[in-house]
This record gives sequence, C-alpha cells and structure tokens, in this order.
Amino acid sequence: MTSAEQQAAAHPYESLTPDVVLDALAGFDLYGDGRLMALNSYENRVYQAYLEDGRAVVLKFYRPGRWSDTQIAEEHRFSAELAAAEIPAVAPLALEGSTLHHHSGFAFSVSPYRGGRQPELDDFEVLEWVGRFLARIHTVGAARPFVERPALDLQSFGLASRDWLLAHEMIPLDVQRDWEKACSEAFEMIAVTALGADTYSELQKLRLHGDVHPGNILWTPTDRPDGGPHFVDLDDARTGFAVQDLWMLLSGDRAQRTAQLSGLLEGYEQFRPFDRRELALIEPLRTLRQIHYSAWLARRWRDPIFPINFPWFGSSDYWKEQIQMLHDQCEAMAEEPLYA
Repeated sequence: MTSAEQQAAAHPYESLTPDVVLDALAGFDLYGDGRLMALNSYENRVYQAYLEDGRAVVLKFYRPGRWSDTQIAEEHRFSAELAAAEIPAVAPLALEGSTLHHHSGFAFSVSPYRGGRQPELDDFEVLEWVGRFLARIHTVGAARPFVERPALDLQSFGLASRDWLLAHEMIPLDVQRDWEKACSEAFEMIAVTALGADTYSELQKLRLHGDVHPGNILWTPTDRPDGGPHFVDLDDARTGFAVQDLWMLLSGDRAQRTAQLSGLLEGYEQFRPFDRRELALIEPLRTLRQIHYSAWLARRWRDPIFPINFPWFGSSDYWKEQIQMLHDQCEAMAEEPLYA
C-alpha cells in the first residue's frame, strides 16, 4: 500500500472540507449562504446547508467503499417508491435527472431538510401511527425484491462479523477464546431460525428500511398538514423480515415491550397482516446486531471520529462485557418470544 493509500484508508473524509461540500452544491446552481452544520452521523458525513434563497437541504457524502453506486441507486429507487406512495420517507432530490452524484472522489446525494423530534414511544397513539406507516413501507417493500443490496441474516451480520474480527486480531488474546465460544453458542441457536435458513423459508422476506430506531423517525406536530412521523436514513436498507423494522422501537422490561408492540401492531395490521411467527426473531436479531456493531466499530477505527466518540471500545473489559451480553442473549433466545 502506498503512503497515499494508507492516508486514505486512515481517514476517508480527510479531504471533505466545507469548501468541497459547498462546491458540490454549487455544481447544481444551489448556492449556500455560508451556513453549514454537520449532523450526527458516524457512518457517512451529513451536512445541513442553507441556500441563498432561504431553503435548507441535507447533503450525505457516502463512506467510500461501503456501498457501490448500484447499491446506493437501489436505495434511492426504494425511497422514491415510498415517496410516490405518499409515505413520509425523506427521499433524495433528483438533480439534473439523477439522485446520486460525484464530486472530489465522493458519492453524495442532496435531500430536502425535514425538522422534527424523536417520537414519544410510550404514547399508544404515536405507536399506532408509526405502525401504520411501517406497514405501508412494507407493502411497497414487498412489491419487488432488492437485486444489489444484501440480506440481513446470520451469514452477513453474524458469521461474517465474527470472522472479520478474528482475522484482523481485534480481540485481546486473554478473552478471545471465551468470546468465540459465546458467539458459537449464539450462532447455534440462531441457525435453526429463519435467519439461518439457506432459503426464504415459510416467512416472507421483503425490502426493509433496515434501521428503524427512534433517531431515524422525525416527529412533527400533528396539527400541521404534514404532521406525524417522517422516516429518514435508508442507508441500511436490506432484504429481511418485517419484524426487523419493529423491534428496535421496543424498550424497557417485558411488560413495557409487550405494550409497545401491541401499539405498533394495532396500527400495522390496519394496512398489512403481520406473521406472529416473526416475533421469535426479535432476540436473534438483537444478538446479531450486537456482534455486527462490534465489527462495525472495529472496521471504522482508523476514522479519527471513532476513537474520540467510542473510547471504551476494544479493551479486554469491553470484550468481557460482550461475552456476558452474549450469554444473556442466549438466555433471552431460549425464553418464550414476545406476543401481542
């Protein structure tokens, strides 16, 4: 690897200065008034820019090497389908006939700015409202498959993450064997579920948002014409089971999660049936996300914002905690699933 390649690998966004961001906008005769604010995003670089005409837009500069142009374009087509179905998912703007653009070595998109706050997920009416829109997202998602974007399953989120961590010697030797053993025990339990099946099994797979957590839902006052939830950031859109877009909205003890699930499904099933067998995938999905998250942090560690924001990652104590969490997840996977 040349010194230039090493520098790029160490910090892919080093050359993404405010001038580069504003120049990317100016290439489409969209001129910023100088106000540029970095938004909270670790995977990509996202900026809110104010234009001279008073409008605000959001620019997303995709992390080099993560998704191909065809995979990003497939995400954009999905978001356009959602917008065409009058689902409040924020889709990139088509500028000069395209939603995906390139500038100074970066792929980027421009979207309209949408304000809002996180939804109040202890409010049954809010949960019902979110559930209705998730069902509508899944109705569009079931209409045709992704071709380029991967599936969320045991192989992609679990086995591949474990193998990468071990191959790159990211786990201290004093805890590596115990962590690997805990992973194996978890994978054995996941392998017998639909997430480990080589075929689609009896449960339906469809195109998903993929990362529906409270931070990716912007709630606006309901007295506005466009009030309610707006779904943002389809960057993790994948093929998978419908429950993936529900479970990250559940929190608290079992009784609280059951009540929240009831609210979501009350709204969801007004527009689309939900197969209750998928509820048995909630804890396996949580387990896969835990392992995938550790691999994600390790893969991004050369990006300077990661050591700054995740200083606790990588120590023996961190991995000991992960081992305990995997044991806890094995116990959770052995319990009866939530039911609503």
